[in-house]
Amino acid sequence: MARRFSAPYQQEPVSGLATWSRNLAIFSVVAVLVSILIVRFGFLEVKPALATFFGALGLAGPSILLGLAAFAAIWQNGTRGMGRILLALLIDAAILAYPAYLIYQYRKLPRIYDVTTDAIDPPKFEALARLRTGEGTNPAAYAGLYSAERQRAAYPDIETVELETPVDRAYELTLRLVNRRKWLVIDARAPQPPRRIGRIEAVARTPIMGFREDVSIRVTPDDEDSRVDIRSASRYFDTDLGSNAARVKKLIEDLNSAAENDNAKPAKKAAPVAPKAPPAKTVKK
Repeated sequence: MARRFSAPYQQEPVSGLATWSRNLAIFSVVAVLVSILIVRFGFLEVKPALATFFGALGLAGPSILLGLAAFAAIWQNGTRGMGRILLALLIDAAILAYPAYLIYQYRKLPRIYDVTTDAIDPPKFEALARLRTGEGTNPAAYAGLYSAERQRAAYPDIETVELETPVDRAYELTLRLVNRRKWLVIDARAPQPPRRIGRIEAVARTPIMGFREDVSIRVTPDDEDSRVDIRSASRYFDTDLGSNAARVKKLIEDLNSAAENDNAKPAKKAAPVAPKAPPAKTVKK
């Protein structure tokens, strides 16, 4: 019986540039994720942590260049590796999308880091003041008239919240919303006589990098109603890329909704009081 011999299937070699482009893109993803964890959990100070993050982002650039060089080589000599190039470019685009969005926000939004509903008398940072004294931190004092003018031009709808709710109830609703957001409450003081002003100080975190942004809330009585003023300020950097304004706006919306829902609830009826039995008559003998 004759034996059949088959020649092995010959394949074109894979482009080494395509392989390097893919591997560098994957390494860039891992480095970015590790740098985000470093920033969020405070393993390094802010500046070296950011240097780590941007260094990881910078790896996407060489990956793109290698991918383009690999594409030219494949076009010229017919080697394989287009799938690796496309995977690398897809990863690089995903990595660079977030910084591109931040650059867009930086150019579009005002360069401020302190947003408040009351620029004349903003809520103060008292318990939070000691956390804003380290190197590179923004001061606890309000940023001033320059910041107020820029805020008014960019976010004219950020104003004091006026609620048709007693001050004690307004404070309870506000504190409930703060806790629901998982903000770290540093100090919370309910309204007490004679002034009956409630105060809440808390620390919020940005969604991805986890930068700390401080929030101070003041709840004051307005006859039978109440007024709520909010201040949110970044602890680092001279611009917040809109994060503080977005936080204040969302809290204003939720406060108004919570107060409306609370006022719409039917009032509890008092239990009927049983009539007192008439006193027993005494019979004179």
